[in-house]
Amino acid sequence: MIYTITISPAIDYVMHLSSMESGATNRSSQEEYYFGGKGINVSTILNQLGIENVALGFVAGFTGKALEEGLHEQGIKTDFIHLSKGITRINVKIKSGIETEINGQGAIPDESEFDLLADKLKTLSPNDKLILSGNVPKGLPDDTYDRLLTVASSSNINSIVDTSGKLLLSTLKHHPFLIKPNLDELKALMGESIEPLSGARKLQSLGARNVIVSLGSKGAVLLSEDGKDYFCEPPEGNVLNTVGSGDSMVAGFVAGYEMTDDYGYAFHLASAAGAATAFSPGLATRDRIFECLKAIDKK
Repeated sequence: MIYTITISPAIDYVMHLSSMESGATNRSSQEEYYFGGKGINVSTILNQLGIENVALGFVAGFTGKALEEGLHEQGIKTDFIHLSKGITRINVKIKSGIETEINGQGAIPDESEFDLLADKLKTLSPNDKLILSGNVPKGLPDDTYDRLLTVASSSNINSIVDTSGKLLLSTLKHHPFLIKPNLDELKALMGESIEPLSGARKLQSLGARNVIVSLGSKGAVLLSEDGKDYFCEPPEGNVLNTVGSGDSMVAGFVAGYEMTDDYGYAFHLASAAGAATAFSPGLATRDRIFECLKAIDKK
């Protein structure tokens, strides 16, 4: 089984305005909402690709209930810890020519609630995969993922980590199956002059098995654990939304490798999934992902 962890899920409330005036009452012309958080985005794309998975993490209050019920309606399995205080966060995204975001902090688990999540990881088996995505909210330490992987690694599971900075570095000793920094995150770790492949090799030397470095509109590179390196140029398309594109890439790689045990195919599917979400108003559909995959394969 594949498990995703989202420490702080969210409901993304998107409001479209023809214009916005500070200090005045503004009215939207269109609205949407999405159930999000990076691990939940991964679960959603895995579900689109027919890969069974379970979303783990923390929810709270009436917004947490709405998020959980919404995911179930989409056919996504969940096993959340329900927090005793607070509410699951709402992120307000205002689109009025330029995009303005106000991200909520949301509920933060206390130590006993965090331990409940760790206890779930003790039941994982060696064939399972655990995907940890995103940063952690203020109030939780930089070793949060390290603590979770210390528990999970006793079961010899494959872990996938998509985060940045100290949070990422703390997990490398657990030899994650995949990490996916973008170029800016790589430079923040290793200096502005670092090249993608040399940075990927450095991260491998620190413990990562497979490293994807996302280059945004320029594509991505993969350094696989068998020593091969790959480059994938994205398909052409109109970028509508970059939120969730990196999460889609992680899901595509995991799904592709589940299907074929082939790093090259997994990387192409990862790139297709990331592009498909970028070309969509929300997260990509299965059909859009495979349209992008065909375009990539033709290059």
